[in-house]
Amino acid sequence: MSNIKLFESNQIRSVWNEAEQQWYFSVVDVVSVLTDSANPTDYLKKMRKRDPELGSYLGTNCPQVVMLTNGKSRRTLAANAKSLLRIIQSIPSPKAEPFKLWLAQVGAERLEEIENPELATQRTRALYKAKGYPDDWIEKRMRSIAIREELTDEWKQKGILERREYAILTAEISKATFGLTPTEYKAVKGLKSQNLRDHMTDLELIFSMLGEASTKEIVVNTNPEGFNQNRKAARAGGKIAGDARKQLEIKSGKKVVSSKNYLPEAKQNKKLL
Repeated sequence: MSNIKLFESNQIRSVWNEAEQQWYFSVVDVVSVLTDSANPTDYLKKMRKRDPELGSYLGTNCPQVVMLTNGKSRRTLAANAKSLLRIIQSIPSPKAEPFKLWLAQVGAERLEEIENPELATQRTRALYKAKGYPDDWIEKRMRSIAIREELTDEWKQKGILERREYAILTAEISKATFGLTPTEYKAVKGLKSQNLRDHMTDLELIFSMLGEASTKEIVVNTNPEGFNQNRKAARAGGKIAGDARKQLEIKSGKKVVSSKNYLPEAKQNKKLL
């Protein structure tokens, strides 16, 4: 989130939800950090009374998640990043202002991108460049994003609408292409919440693109309907890339799947300790 570091404080408890592939954060801990309240639980209750819509939002979008509290596992109100930003909007504290300003900036940029979609591409390139990625890798990554969007557009037209179904179809392509699901692939690279493709090598990106581009062509030309038929198409598209990968590995004598990633060196060293 630009230069704003949301959740680096040790005072904020967090839990990674593997099924949903997202973090959940303790709402009370965030309120405590942003308000310096001696009783953040009471402060949160007052916020709910002051903002009835927030109370309704918390009840609908913020589940009770098991976290360590004073050394014991207890259920506590938790929010994902999206819900947490909504909560921060209701906190009348100077410490919350940087987040509110950041949200306003992101909203303005999003409106600009709707009017001029090319801006989104330019900003994504600039972000990867700022992170230190080489230019040739960035071009491959941008192409992989475009191919992914083309495939998901086709899936939408075929009735694939739920996030869970997208995840399953993506896993089918990955399994057929690399012999690994995205979760297994992340483990090979030592990743957790990071985007897998942002840590792929050039060859990994190329075969990932081939699997998804092949799946899109199969979907376009065979017109599968519903989840089950599209699942078969995903396996077929991934197999095309998987067969090509295996042939390259035979000829080159080197595996395509690599543990290499783009994690900062400090994080990698910490991971190995």
